[in-house]
Amino acid sequence: MSTTQQGTHSLAFRVMRLCKPSFHVEPPFRLDPADLFVGEDIFDDPLAAANLPPLLSSQLTKSMDSSDLTYGNRFLLHHPSDAMGFSGLLLLPQSFGAIYLGETFCSYISINNNSNFEVRDIIIKAEIQTERQRILLLDTSKSPVESVRAGGRYDFIVEHDVKELGAHTLVCTALYNDNDGERKYLPQFFKFVVANPLSVRTKETTYLEACIENHTKSNLYMDQVEFEPAPHWSATVLKADELHPADNSSTGGREIFKPPILIRSGGGIHNYLYQLKLASPDSAQMKVEGTNILGKLQITWRTNLGEPGRLQTQQILGTPISRKEIELQILEIPSLINLDKSFLVHLNLTNHTDRELGPFEVQLSQNSAHEEKKVMINGLQTMVLPQVEAFGSTDFHLSLIATKLGVQRISGITVSDTTEKKTYDPLPDVEIFVESD
Repeated sequence: MSTTQQGTHSLAFRVMRLCKPSFHVEPPFRLDPADLFVGEDIFDDPLAAANLPPLLSSQLTKSMDSSDLTYGNRFLLHHPSDAMGFSGLLLLPQSFGAIYLGETFCSYISINNNSNFEVRDIIIKAEIQTERQRILLLDTSKSPVESVRAGGRYDFIVEHDVKELGAHTLVCTALYNDNDGERKYLPQFFKFVVANPLSVRTKETTYLEACIENHTKSNLYMDQVEFEPAPHWSATVLKADELHPADNSSTGGREIFKPPILIRSGGGIHNYLYQLKLASPDSAQMKVEGTNILGKLQITWRTNLGEPGRLQTQQILGTPISRKEIELQILEIPSLINLDKSFLVHLNLTNHTDRELGPFEVQLSQNSAHEEKKVMINGLQTMVLPQVEAFGSTDFHLSLIATKLGVQRISGITVSDTTEKKTYDPLPDVEIFVESD
C-alpha cells in the first residue's frame, strides 16, 4: 500500500487503520449430541422420551469434565446461540479493509527511527489527497517534534470524514535533521479507494419510492432515512404498521426511540415510500415554470459494532412537468343517449398559465371533408366562452346530437383563443352508445 523512494532515510512511516474488531467465527458447525444417537421420531415413544434426557445429561457431564484437555466438547451446543458459530472472541483487523463513503477514516500513524542515531527537529505533515482537493490532517510546523531516539518512534492518530468517491491518497511527509546535520525530506504515500456503500433509486409520480441497497460486506443498521422536501413540497412517510397503528390523538412528535432497520450485507434492500404534496397554492405556478426539484435524502447508519456512517444524496429531480396552457376535459356524459335527440355534455376549461386568456371558441373540427360525422353540435356550430383568469377554470355544457345507432365517437372538440389566434389540441375521442327511442 505504501509507495516511496526510501533511499538512505533514517525515518519511515507505518500506517494502520483503526477500526473495530469483528467476531471470530469457527468454521465447523456445532451440533446437538442428541442428533448423533437418535432421530426426531424417538420422542414419539413416551418411554424413550422419558429416559433419553438423563442419559444425554450424564454423557455431557463427562464430556465437559475440566480435566479433559482434548476439548472434545468444543463442537457441542451448550446454548442455542452456539449454533451461530461465534466463539466469544473478537478478531483484530487483518487488512486495511474496505472504506465507504460516509464513514470516518481513522488511522494510527507511526514514524519510526530505524537508524542507530538520534533524529532531531522533525516536521510532520499528514494529508488526504483526492481527485478534487487536498485536506490537511496534521501539521507540526509550529511545534516540531524535538527528537526521536535511535530505534524509537513517534505516534499520532488522524481522522477524516469521507465525502468523496474514488481514489484517495494518504500523504505522509517528514522534514528532519539527520545525524550529520543534513536536512532531509521523506514523503510516503498510502493509497486506498472509497466505494459507495449504498445505491438509492427513486420512483416518482404522486409518491416517491426510495430503494436503499447495501453494497458492503457487513450488515447495516439504518438509524435514519429521512426525505427533506424542497421548499414547495411537503412529504409524509408511509408505513405499514399493523402492530402499532397511527394514533391521531397523539402529540404528533417524533418517536422517542426508533429501532434501526437492518439491511443485510451483499445486496440487501429496503424500500421507503413518501407521499408528496404541494405545500401551497403558489407551488402550482412553480410547477408550470418547470421547477422539478423534489428534495434530498439524509441517511445515517451503523455497522455490526456501532461504527457510524452518514450520507446525503444529491437533489432528487422529478419527472419534468409539462403542463398545457389550456386543458379541456369532459366531466359528465349522459348514460342514456337516444337517436336524433339532443344531449348535453358537461365540460371544463382550465387555464394553467399566470395570465388571463380568452375569449375562446369551442367547435367540432372535421377529420376529413368526405367523412360524415355521426355526432354533431346541435344548434350554432361555434360556442363562445368568456375570458378565463390566471390558474382559473370555467364549466360549460355543449349540446350534441347523434345521427346513427350503435357505438359512436365524439371527436374533434377543439378550443381556439380568439385573441392570440391560437388553436389547441382537440379533446381525445370519447365513445358513446346510441339507442333508438
